[in-house]
Amino acid sequence: MTAPDCQVHSVNVGQPSAVQIGPRPHVSGIDKRPQPGRVLVSVNGLAGDHVVDTRNHGGPDQAVYLYTREDYAHWEALLGRALPPGYFGENLLVSGLESADMRVGDVLDIGGVGGVRLEVTAPRIPCATLAAHVGDPDFVRQFVAVARPGFYTRVLRGGEVGPGDAVRPIPGSANAPSIGDLFALWYDAAPDPARLEQYLNFPLAVRVRARVQRRLAEARGALSP
Repeated sequence: MTAPDCQVHSVNVGQPSAVQIGPRPHVSGIDKRPQPGRVLVSVNGLAGDHVVDTRNHGGPDQAVYLYTREDYAHWEALLGRALPPGYFGENLLVSGLESADMRVGDVLDIGGVGGVRLEVTAPRIPCATLAAHVGDPDFVRQFVAVARPGFYTRVLRGGEVGPGDAVRPIPGSANAPSIGDLFALWYDAAPDPARLEQYLNFPLAVRVRARVQRRLAEARGALSP
């Protein structure tokens, strides 16, 4: 992709707000709103963005969540309506990329020389909070079926980001697992142990690495006599 094709369309941050999941209200930072100016990005994510469920979200390995205009276009066609930025709880809405095709270790330079640098680490795994946020109890199933998860990144170099910033993708290893590969792994009843071993050679997010290690141990146990 060339720089004009890849750019930031929206920078979104969320404040803690109530989300109704089943009979009980919960508090979440998933309701993210576009920011009019530039936003500081550090190793822990975007300034002003609140992560409530720190067990499953946030941290240096999942500091910034990106979704793409290409993914939005697919959903808008499927749902038959326009969707506002931040609908999926993303921090950055970017264009010119297919999220499922990104690979762990791919780098994104944002804003030119000396700007923010991000490294791809993990897919987004949908949960009941996402379904509650969009108001559709069936949305997790739809999200899995569509397989456009978006991706988490770690911050290799901080700085400021804003709408219109150019995004330059720098591919990593062609042998690294794609975001689509890792997303499929979450729902694969019988993953290939050899592939799981290969995945561990790359800079996965901590939570994903633990998941791969657990699935590898299970797969090896299933193969034992």
